[in-house]
Amino acid sequence: MSTRGCVGLLVLVTGLVAHAVPKDLDYIVAIVDDDVVLATELVSRMSSVRKQMLAANVAIPPDDVLFNQLLERLIMEQIQLQMGQRAGVRIDDETLTNAVDGIAKQNQMPLEDFKRALERDGMSYGEFRDEVRREMTIQRVQRNRVNNRVYLSDEEIDAFLVSPLGQRTLSDEYRVGHILLAVPTDAEPAAVVQAEQEANSIYEQLKAGADFRQMAIARSSDSRALEGGDLGWRKAGELPSLFAEQVFELNVGQTATPIRSNSGFHIVQLLEKRGAGTEVVEQMLVRHILVKPSEIRSEADAQALIEDIHRRILAGEDFGALARLYSEDPGSALAGGDLGWSEPEKFAPEFADVLRETPVEKLSEPFHTNFGWHVLQVMDRRQHDMSEDARRNLAIRVLHNRRYEEELQEWLKEIRDEAFVEIRVANAAGKPPSAVKPKAP
Repeated sequence: MSTRGCVGLLVLVTGLVAHAVPKDLDYIVAIVDDDVVLATELVSRMSSVRKQMLAANVAIPPDDVLFNQLLERLIMEQIQLQMGQRAGVRIDDETLTNAVDGIAKQNQMPLEDFKRALERDGMSYGEFRDEVRREMTIQRVQRNRVNNRVYLSDEEIDAFLVSPLGQRTLSDEYRVGHILLAVPTDAEPAAVVQAEQEANSIYEQLKAGADFRQMAIARSSDSRALEGGDLGWRKAGELPSLFAEQVFELNVGQTATPIRSNSGFHIVQLLEKRGAGTEVVEQMLVRHILVKPSEIRSEADAQALIEDIHRRILAGEDFGALARLYSEDPGSALAGGDLGWSEPEKFAPEFADVLRETPVEKLSEPFHTNFGWHVLQVMDRRQHDMSEDARRNLAIRVLHNRRYEEELQEWLKEIRDEAFVEIRVANAAGKPPSAVKPKAP
């Protein structure tokens, strides 16, 4: 992710055409359960999105479209943040700092340079941390709630492994654009017909060459509308099952006919396609030692201990013996730190990066992840044909990810329907506020 792209998602600045929201920046735009959305939040978010679109040379949609999209996004964020607060979800400072450091590394910047880049884009480092904490809280709430809704039977997994879709999971990757025209569950037949006509109209315009990104920004109700409806690169098995088969039949640039679901009408376009590789994966035979900070061991003490262990290994002491003595990873300590043959992708990103960079039979420098301080040693590398167990585990991950995406959209719709939301201000086009929707009993 580029610096501009990363900051564009999170930077909040000021400035907006005067008629888009009330001039009183403390005005309550919407009441959401036990909290509110303020005009300051909406103004800031609109300014941020405009800046992002200008930087990407994307035409900015009309004020009323942008107003509605962002107000709804803020309402959904507020609902989820309140759920997290009630459930005791908390992103501690260490986890947050590691996440922010990771963003700086993704942008290939030292942290101080990254802070200066944020300031040039109009955001303080503290504000950036607050936004990252907010996003991480929402993601954790989603995982906690939605994972419990996903169930996979052995029969489903077996069927997937022998299906054409399962066999193609490792072959190709797809970048898909998605537009959703939402239709309420209790919509009148006339409203459904109108939505279908609109979906067909969008489909015809896209066939005639209309820009998908612009169309998604202006018309889609999906949570990725302001990203142009781009679902990103996904393997075949990671595409939502609702439209996976249609995507396989498309050529790049083609659009599938509108698809009806409980959520509304979906329009998908195949933006790009690429080969994903073979069934052979690179594996490393690795062992590690983990030292964690605790109530009686500070972060500095943990770092000092791992550095001492590192020096002792280089001086000739046995890695396995030191792992059994000091390592706080219960899954590997008794085995002398041995993690067996592993793919880097199964580990935390920081661990995976060090694993890839460490030569065979060499010892890494001490490094930090969310779990604590590590030192690792790569004993060997190989190109390995995936075993049946590995294939089954992959099938479980793929099916879980597909089901998760579907359940996430259903869950978001449910919590929106159940929330008490009162919109206090008309949008930029002068449309009246939405009616109050009481929380379901």
